[in-house]
Amino acid sequence: MLYYLFFEQLTDIFSPFNVFRYITFRSIYATVTALLISLLFGPLVIRHLRRLRIGEQIREDGPEIHQSKAGTPTMGGLLIISSVLISTFLWARLDQPYIFVLVFSLAWFGGLGFLDDYAKITKQRSLGLRGWHKLLLQAIGAFVIAYYLYRWGPVPQDDLTSKTSIIIPFFKHLRPELGIWFIPFTILVIVGTSNAVNLTDGMDGLAIGCTLFVATTFGILGYLTSHQRLASYLDIAHLPISGEATTVFCAALIGAGLGFLWYNCHPAQVFMGDTGSLALGGALGTVSILIKEEMLLLLVGGLFVAEALSVIIQVWSYKTRKKRVFKMSPLHYHFLLIGWKESKVVIRFWIVGLILMLMALSTLKLR
Repeated sequence: MLYYLFFEQLTDIFSPFNVFRYITFRSIYATVTALLISLLFGPLVIRHLRRLRIGEQIREDGPEIHQSKAGTPTMGGLLIISSVLISTFLWARLDQPYIFVLVFSLAWFGGLGFLDDYAKITKQRSLGLRGWHKLLLQAIGAFVIAYYLYRWGPVPQDDLTSKTSIIIPFFKHLRPELGIWFIPFTILVIVGTSNAVNLTDGMDGLAIGCTLFVATTFGILGYLTSHQRLASYLDIAHLPISGEATTVFCAALIGAGLGFLWYNCHPAQVFMGDTGSLALGGALGTVSILIKEEMLLLLVGGLFVAEALSVIIQVWSYKTRKKRVFKMSPLHYHFLLIGWKESKVVIRFWIVGLILMLMALSTLKLR
């Protein structure tokens, strides 16, 4: 919105407004805008959630130390989503359709998370929507995105990559063509990421902190894919339109996440709930598809992968051997039950997340 006002309408009157044409400038202020919205409106949202008695329902089989968190305001994801959307609409170029793909992803999965949180509150228990209901709704939203991108998705401006191919990190010319299988692959990536972030959201600041590392990585990669010379030099897909969209969107996500972390750090004043975790996961999965870094998501989002795998392994082991591999799943609860303090678990997970981010960025030169 501001791009059209200042760059297209007022540049001739005041030449410094020319800075609005640069992605870097708009991305920086998208971060600042989302951060300020989160910080300024955070207390108001928390008070309103308390007034409505929208409190967290703690799972009965969870760690005993977490029972004291029951009743802490939840659905704080509404603050994240609102901050991202306002900042994105202010600073992104709205003539680029992939902005609306990202907005749809954030809104759809956030809306689904809202329904899940609402069901938990009305039922006064930690289980919300039925599992298959949630999975079906996730798959429907992901299918809409997948089909749109299959038909009208970004076409890389190079000879090695097609609209429906995937890029394998560390391999320069290995870019398998998926064809129609791009649709189920995209659904798997988006739904899987959404659920993985949801499983990670179990400690103060854990999920949002890990999300910030992934969003920062994809924001950098989005900018590189939008820049012809840099993309050519680094031998990555050149995606000028989707690169612009994902860069500003990820910048807004970083600002909103930092603002939310201010109130979500230990001891948390508010939880994001499924409203936030499902939305963040769905959005990150969609970003990875738009910049064709789906496989890199496995590396930079390695903590999310580990959390999801811990649940799968635990369920499989108990059903087949009647034994548990972990003291409790997801993985962060295992470390809590072996004696680590919650703050230690979170900070050490953040350290691992930072290392994974650096490893992911290093693949730009290891091809």
